[in-house]
Amino acid sequence: MKIETKCLHAGYTPKNTEPRVVPIVQSTTYVYDSTDDVAAVFDDPTKSLIYSRFENPTVMAVEDKIAALEGGIGAMCTSSGQAASLLSLLNILKAGDSFISAATIYGGTINLFAYTLKKLGIECIFVSADASEDEIQAAFKDNTKAVFGETLANPALSVFDIEKFAKIAHKNGVPLIIDNTFPTPILCRPFEFGADIVIHSTTKYMDGHAVQGGGVIVDSGNFDWTNGKFPEFTEPDESYHGTIYTKAYGKAAYIIKARMQLMRDFGCYPSAQSAFYLNLGLETLPIRMKQYCENAKVVSEFLEANENVESVNYPGLKSSKYYELAQKYLPLGCSGVISFVIKGGRSQAVKFMDSLSLASNEVHVADIRTCVLHPASATHRQLTDEQLVAAGIEGGMIRLSVGLENVEDILDDLKNGFSALGK
Repeated sequence: MKIETKCLHAGYTPKNTEPRVVPIVQSTTYVYDSTDDVAAVFDDPTKSLIYSRFENPTVMAVEDKIAALEGGIGAMCTSSGQAASLLSLLNILKAGDSFISAATIYGGTINLFAYTLKKLGIECIFVSADASEDEIQAAFKDNTKAVFGETLANPALSVFDIEKFAKIAHKNGVPLIIDNTFPTPILCRPFEFGADIVIHSTTKYMDGHAVQGGGVIVDSGNFDWTNGKFPEFTEPDESYHGTIYTKAYGKAAYIIKARMQLMRDFGCYPSAQSAFYLNLGLETLPIRMKQYCENAKVVSEFLEANENVESVNYPGLKSSKYYELAQKYLPLGCSGVISFVIKGGRSQAVKFMDSLSLASNEVHVADIRTCVLHPASATHRQLTDEQLVAAGIEGGMIRLSVGLENVEDILDDLKNGFSALGK
């Protein structure tokens, strides 16, 4: 099936007389015929359902759909994108380990990596996404276990060179984890370029309607966990009946371990209702992504020509330093998110934003409705000045998430905002 068809049909195939639409299974528990049946499921959770903290039929249908969209062997939904980022790393990292991350990532993820994981004894080594292969290689340590990046950085809108980082990661025997939230699998499928694990904040474009939060981890099934660096996959897990994940589950070892160990202990699994809403968003994802990209292209060109704008970050513009990378990884478009810098710094940016009426000033992005955010005051507020620079954030920067309104109405709203700057 083509990806547009998968958005509608993957993950759930109704049998004779069953519901056409994925049903909401609103239950926390499942019934077994015998004690032995229960024991068998705890020995091997792939045999049947256990408990809503692990799995739910509605959520599982969405997990299977997203795995199919990304081309992965399996997926696990989480209660938020942050939970997906956290579990994707904790599945392979422990106290005393380190990992490498691009510096141009979402501010909340920077906090998670630089502070919270540090408290757990895990070091994040930040590097420039634009660094040379030699510079990236120099950041590796003997205890480095993973590399992390965002396909399209939030909000810097830089394009991550997936193949370059995959090559370096694999040279060092570690997996590459990619946050593919902004492109979604409609615009980019990182596994095709060598990534090993993909995560999403499904709160964004996948949901599209801003009605529920969520995240997902997708396993490519391609990484070799038996290379000697990851004994947690090749030695008995005493917390789960001595299971050896690579032996019991083969290519699905990573995603099964994430569910059996981490989801069991952290319990950050989404509700069936949330998964139902997410599925509704996924069904229209190809159509929406096409329109987001078309609207954003028009808006980015308008902003680039405006005398009040110092610079525009949108990889779909030929003037962008990431244009060539965008043509390679994002040939169908660069999503609907644009970041631009207003002349005059923070005060002018705030004045512009407060003068908009159609665009909502909100802590969200990738919605069906146009919205704006001042990153330095919101999502990246906790960062130091040095971290702001490393993340590509300036005081006058505005993150504009172009919605699905008529593009002329979006442009009129922006014109009103610019008119207010001269008053």
